[in-house]
Amino acid sequence: MDEATARAIESDDFVAPDPIPESRKRLGRMVFAVGTVVLVVTALARLLQELGSFDFGFVTWRPVLYAYIFWGIALGWSQVLRRGEDGKRALFVLPAALFVVAMVVFPLLFAVYVSFTDWNLSALGGPKFNGLANLRRMTSDPFYWNAMLNMVWYILAIIVEYAIAFGMALILHSQIRARKFFRVVFLLPLMLSPVALSWMVGKSMMEIRFGPLANLARWLGWDNPAFFSEPWLARSSIMVMDAWTFIPLMMIILLAGLQSLPKEVMEAAKVDGATPWQTFWKITFPLMLPVSITAVIIRVIFKLKLADIIINVTSGGPGGATDSITSFIFRVYRDRSNVGYGTLLAVVYLVIIVAFLLALLNLLSRWMRGYDQEVS
Repeated sequence: MDEATARAIESDDFVAPDPIPESRKRLGRMVFAVGTVVLVVTALARLLQELGSFDFGFVTWRPVLYAYIFWGIALGWSQVLRRGEDGKRALFVLPAALFVVAMVVFPLLFAVYVSFTDWNLSALGGPKFNGLANLRRMTSDPFYWNAMLNMVWYILAIIVEYAIAFGMALILHSQIRARKFFRVVFLLPLMLSPVALSWMVGKSMMEIRFGPLANLARWLGWDNPAFFSEPWLARSSIMVMDAWTFIPLMMIILLAGLQSLPKEVMEAAKVDGATPWQTFWKITFPLMLPVSITAVIIRVIFKLKLADIIINVTSGGPGGATDSITSFIFRVYRDRSNVGYGTLLAVVYLVIIVAFLLALLNLLSRWMRGYDQEVS
């Protein structure tokens, strides 16, 4: 009990809330149980019909939606019956929570179900349950593992992007002429959509016959400036275009961190005779570690979704050399019309992303603690 509540109890104006009768609580639990049973039975019946075990006459999944709405009403009613005024306050949060469940949890469960079906949009029949066939196909798909290897290269490229972004942030943080102008210029790539970038740079400027970059490379001595002919060159070109788009995002985050550093520490370092490199390595970089980790994590999240540039410029070619997992999943849907296999790849990729980010955050947290202990 906090101090304010204790003072209110001691005053004469305090009115204790009426206790909720046990019969009312039992009614609330019963209402919630009835709503839950209706939802579970309806969903199970629809699922069994989808698998071909029984026929309950359901044409669509709409009865499950109605049962979910009924369950939400029962949940809200039971909260009011069991918790009184606290339950009424919970009603303000309940619609948002139900909406999140409907838009996130249900589609995810449906995606898991589709992952174990054979559903080809080019065939007349609908989804047919095929067990672990899609999973076995994934483990033996060379294009999938090639895309996974490409993702490793794309993720490792973030180290170079971070170094460039940090250097640009340091330049913009220093007292240079036309600093505001260069801040706007450096942010221009971030204002372009990746689709516009892929057509403007990948399809136009890097075009082998008439593109300005191809003509420049030809003038510098490159006889056949085909930026997307060799696997390593095509992959590097995709990395450069993607980096040019998102390095400004890391730069602006790092610049904001640099501007928030305490000036007294920097001035004290100058008074003690520290060189610019010593000031950076011993003071600026350690103080910027939390901001740097935030910038890197955000960049990793964007990199894991890399697809639009690849789809528009190379379509994964040559021979899948530039494919990311996301672009490969898109091609499975578009070229093969295989919803079941593509959904399995998406679900597995989601699990990999969650596990990778959790491991990365845990690793960075341990490294930060060890670094702080060494510094202290």
